[in-house]
Amino acid sequence: MKLIWLIVLACVAWRLIAGRWPWQKKKVRPSFAAAHAREVLGVSAKASRQDILDAHRRRITRIHPDRGGSSEQVHEANAARDLLLAELALDPRS
Repeated sequence: MKLIWLIVLACVAWRLIAGRWPWQKKKVRPSFAAAHAREVLGVSAKASRQDILDAHRRRITRIHPDRGGSSEQVHEANAARDLLLAELALDPRS
């Protein structure tokens, strides 16, 4: 019985010190890839889904191969859009 109380007390202490329960995942900071993706599309860290899609559409119209751009630039813009939308879907604030 004492062991159970000790475990509960340790979990509560962990929560007070770390700001999360021991079994919760650690909050990850934005990655370099996400920062680069925001730079490619020209959106802020607080951009909504619609902002990301609009910025992607504007970027694609400028870099499309039919307008003198390259397919590598299009692939980079698509990857940036996909990364930011996936990050947005995982964000608990949204």
